[in-house]
Amino acid sequence: MKILLDEMFAGLKEYFEALGYSVITAQEAGLKSVKDREIVEYAKTHDLLLITQDAKPAELAELTGVKCVLVSNAMIAKVADTKIRQLFP
Repeated sequence: MKILLDEMFAGLKEYFEALGYSVITAQEAGLKSVKDREIVEYAKTHDLLLITQDAKPAELAELTGVKCVLVSNAMIAKVADTKIRQLFP
């Protein structure tokens, strides 16, 4: 699976590559500071899974049939909570 990391997740590229994914960042694709619609269109044109923390591109992706994972602050908090409870019961 090929992944497009939205701007805020560019630092995770090496981690996803280590997990076996083919990854391009929004910056590498020339999508720095572009409109959300352009990021979604790029993902669709190149058959990429978009990973973002922004609700708007995730919603646009859903409306246009683009594969997308929205990593929300609530999701991050739940993962951290689970880890905290495991390590410090």
